[in-house]
Amino acid sequence: MLVRDAIGEVLADLGVRTVFGVVGSGNFHFTNALVERGARFVPARHEGGAATMADAYARMSGEVAVLSLHQGCGYTNALTGIVEAAKSRTPLLVLTAEATEPTSNFFIDQAGMAEGAGALAMRVRSPQTALVDVARAFAACLHQQRTVVLNVPIDVQDMELPADAARRTYDAVGLPQPAPEDVARFVELIRSAQRPVFVAGRGGRAEGAKEALRELATASGALLATSAVARGLFNEDPWGIDVSGGFSSPLSAELIAEADLVVGFGCALNMWTMRHGRLIGDQAKVVQVDVDPQAIGRNRDVDLGLWGGVAETARATTAALRATQPGDRTGYRTPAVGDRIRSSLRWTQVDFDDQSGDGRIDPRTLSLELNRLLPGERIVSVDSGNFVGYPSMYLDVPDEFGFCFTQAFQSVGLGLATGLGAALAQPGRLPIVGVGDGGFLMGITELETAVRLEIPLLVVVYNDAMYGAEVHHFGFDGPSLDTVVFPDSDLAQIARGYGCEAITVRETADLAPVKDWLSSESTRPMVIDAKVLSREGSWWLQEAFGH
Repeated sequence: MLVRDAIGEVLADLGVRTVFGVVGSGNFHFTNALVERGARFVPARHEGGAATMADAYARMSGEVAVLSLHQGCGYTNALTGIVEAAKSRTPLLVLTAEATEPTSNFFIDQAGMAEGAGALAMRVRSPQTALVDVARAFAACLHQQRTVVLNVPIDVQDMELPADAARRTYDAVGLPQPAPEDVARFVELIRSAQRPVFVAGRGGRAEGAKEALRELATASGALLATSAVARGLFNEDPWGIDVSGGFSSPLSAELIAEADLVVGFGCALNMWTMRHGRLIGDQAKVVQVDVDPQAIGRNRDVDLGLWGGVAETARATTAALRATQPGDRTGYRTPAVGDRIRSSLRWTQVDFDDQSGDGRIDPRTLSLELNRLLPGERIVSVDSGNFVGYPSMYLDVPDEFGFCFTQAFQSVGLGLATGLGAALAQPGRLPIVGVGDGGFLMGITELETAVRLEIPLLVVVYNDAMYGAEVHHFGFDGPSLDTVVFPDSDLAQIARGYGCEAITVRETADLAPVKDWLSSESTRPMVIDAKVLSREGSWWLQEAFGH
């Protein structure tokens, strides 16, 4: 067996089911080896799209996804998506061919680029070590929740695997347990708090974490919030208060800001989740729980840091707390707070002045009507831009696997690919993508992928014919905005050219064809070119814009 075939065999044995990529000469053979052993290969039209699809798939499926790349230019085309995945600690294995001869046109320092992007850089070193090298890279993805770039030198690929090659073995690295003294201090802080709030980030989506957090919150009398990436985690809990940060509704922001104990579970407590720190009161105690000790206190000072897995820490703290008290604490869970949560928590419950008119639809009106029209069993993905709060907060999601938010790098143009990866991970749900006109055009090559794969993607383009975040950040009274404002374009017609169904929307009545598309169970994507009103920055931009 050649090394390139052994790579496919090892990954198939480890459970890899889906591979994304663009095939070139360098990754042709090991991609085929994976397919021959039962993996599905999803061919994108651009490596950048493939990287983001793989990232979204891993987030929404709970599996390690594989990205297959050609050496050199294929790898660099994917770098933005790799950075997003690495910043998000997505379990993604980037399997890339590597040119090791400096005279090759494809030669670059791929390992150095991986490290600069925040990923782990590893290599298939030789035929003797190939099986172990691949297994170790996969294990780092699975157990450390890391993005790993595994470089496969072209010359090594073509070598024979020796009969005595080291076998594929690796140790499963369990999540750390919090120190008993830290748990005891955490219990003291909970017992002294009257208004505790727990904020779960992506670490809260780990296996068993949701149940463990809900149990601890019940014992503590805490309200349950999430960062944007974990939206939907506590939908079923009557004391869930949705998203903390720039997307917070007025009531969510008020409740978090009045907390006297704020606990981040697998949550960075960064400027977006805490509105540049404004959501943490001056007298509030702050606790952070994370599996990465370097993440604790990185974005703000904390009163207590616990190094441990979210589920493990929550369970240990619940046990210690209940050992010191006879029943559950009331804390923040008063009848008055419960009534307010039920009546006015969500943006869909907040009144606004509909400003639609003159051929432009208010993005809130558009989003609310879509929320009413579309089935509840959905998965929502978004791009970056001024519009992003509208689909993120006005479109309800069923659970934590109903919202895919690839925004750790704040890159415009990832939305379409995000929606495709999410759709493949959750095929039983209607995939919805919210995207601005700029991001739609940046990532439009993957519209052909959606058509080719017959994915019934609903793409909602919030089209204001500008890069709205920049326009509203710098303001109409400042320097010239000619570089970020564009002529209006017929995006619906462009989408039809790709093979999609498409409509132009200027008022809610124009959405009627969406009902027909839904009832027909079409496998063709539908693109909505929504001509939205954009006179000012959206609320999240006004609250939380920063560089």
